[in-house]
Amino acid sequence: MQHLSLTLDTPEENLALDEALLDRAEQGDQEGEILRLWEPHAPMAILGRSSRIDQEVNQTECRRRGIPIFRRSSGGAAILAGPGCLMYAVVLSYDAQPHLRAIDQAHAFVLDRVVSALQALVPDITQRGTSDMVIGDRKFSGNSLRCKRRHLLYHGTILFDFPLDLIGQCLGSPAREPDYRAGRDHLEFLVNLPLDAATIRQAIIAAWDAHEPTDDWPRDLVAELVRERYSQDEWNHQFG
Repeated sequence: MQHLSLTLDTPEENLALDEALLDRAEQGDQEGEILRLWEPHAPMAILGRSSRIDQEVNQTECRRRGIPIFRRSSGGAAILAGPGCLMYAVVLSYDAQPHLRAIDQAHAFVLDRVVSALQALVPDITQRGTSDMVIGDRKFSGNSLRCKRRHLLYHGTILFDFPLDLIGQCLGSPAREPDYRAGRDHLEFLVNLPLDAATIRQAIIAAWDAHEPTDDWPRDLVAELVRERYSQDEWNHQFG
């Protein structure tokens, strides 16, 4: 598998690139599966595909702090990302692995692989809920996916040096919570993974055997998605 370590200049471009890698695979313009790793330049709130902005984001606080609000193409709840939060994305082929068409199998396949790699460094890591990675009972990673006809995009966050208090200030409570959260607020529920970015990157690359770096990415698709979707309030602020 190839890996693309690339953080683009703007939040819109970075969100668009995950989706563009999936679209390129669907169009047959990408040879093989691919892993992408990136880290935002500045804090941003990212809604899930069907998240309600008025319920899941404190818009007043985000405006006060100059934190932009965007919407991704995959499901799940709103997140806050930024420096100190490593983002990963993997595009996988149903032709190569037909069992991934079952959503629970897709979650298990990806998270088992990432958890196993990180457990070698932090033994208390496990998977809990639908798609969380935790240390003990505190979450450091949330994940979501988007499925197309022949491929899926699975992507997630890994908190490692993030100001956790900022999450509680900028996000509301998610519409659905896993039982193990037990009503805890964001600051009580979340934790940073005690590893540096380089170590986490190396572990994830090894987990996917993605030792072939690439600098090839679909520039035209990214520009199109930014123009038509990620720069538009009609997309980012819908369901508000």
